[in-house]
Amino acid sequence: MSTFNGLGMNLGNLSRLSAAKTRSLSPENFSGEKGKAGMAAEGTGQHCARDLGVGWKVSPSVRIRAGEIFTAADIQGPGAIQHIWMTPTGNWRYTVLRVYWDDQEQPSVEVPLGDFFCCGWGTEDGRNHKGANFRQLSSLPVCVNPGSAFNCYWEMPFRKRCRITVENLQPRDASNAEAGAMTLYYQIDYTLTEVPADCAYFHAQWRRANPLPYKEVHTLLDGVKGRGHYVGTYMAWGVNNNGWWGEGEIKFFMDGDREFPTICGTGTEDYFCGSYNFDVGKENGGYREFCSPYAGLFQVLRPDGLYQSQTRFSLYRWHIMDPVRFEQDLKVTIQALGWRSGGRYLPLQDDIASTVFWYQTLPTAPFPALPGRDGLEVI
Repeated sequence: MSTFNGLGMNLGNLSRLSAAKTRSLSPENFSGEKGKAGMAAEGTGQHCARDLGVGWKVSPSVRIRAGEIFTAADIQGPGAIQHIWMTPTGNWRYTVLRVYWDDQEQPSVEVPLGDFFCCGWGTEDGRNHKGANFRQLSSLPVCVNPGSAFNCYWEMPFRKRCRITVENLQPRDASNAEAGAMTLYYQIDYTLTEVPADCAYFHAQWRRANPLPYKEVHTLLDGVKGRGHYVGTYMAWGVNNNGWWGEGEIKFFMDGDREFPTICGTGTEDYFCGSYNFDVGKENGGYREFCSPYAGLFQVLRPDGLYQSQTRFSLYRWHIMDPVRFEQDLKVTIQALGWRSGGRYLPLQDDIASTVFWYQTLPTAPFPALPGRDGLEVI
């Protein structure tokens, strides 16, 4: 009998047998139970399947009305989430993903859906599900494929329970129940298996400064208590000044650090594994998008000469091979820094939205409250 628990999957252990049980949640199997998929007699596809009946794509998606919270997963452990695929319609900033571990009332993941999958610049008019602002993202833990296929492969172990919800923050309309409703296609693939004692719990948190106050730093993460390791950063960075914007340093304050951090970077593009402004010269197009397993500047949204007046960027950096480990606490900040006359640094007042990813022991400390719709909106 194999002792392999089916976690930590990679090419090196793909041939190993395991007693782990594979399960999957979707609108065709809300409970994930064995032998219970594809049985729906009603759903968003029932009209299309009216000539074929049960088993013929009767329930491929769910409708989430404005102001409603949909529970996409409620799993009894032990086990681990191994893959999540989602395709949402509507406004990605007004759709909030939350994950709760082991009956905690406090979510360990609370992030606008688009930002969780590194797509923080979704359009405001519902066109994003038809490909507006789409850029291919091909990294190890997160990939985004045409036209709006969000995928993540972060392993998320749990011991007692996993609950995943999706909230639609569009405003309600008392006269029209479908106004502001969104359609969500999803597949949550997980395994039921024993979880080792040294496995920590996956966390993700979103913060925004718009604009960042003059001479202040953007805080990516603060208030973390427990033992764990930081594994990734995604930033939707909107520039509000002319010139280069990425001289700022990222800093990791850990385990009692106060005025000065233990880790200090040398520049924003350096932290995201680029160099020299991500710039290969105007004759070659200026900013050069790149997408790699561990880091990338995969999206540059350039002004269009009309209403899209600012340059905006999507950047990611995954600490998979180099996690930032902490024993007691963690705080992470980044500067927004450009240039002014005389070769002097200029503190910037940019629109910075960050999503950070880490693993830690429970309990999860309360997160700062998410802002309302106006604070979430891409403007």
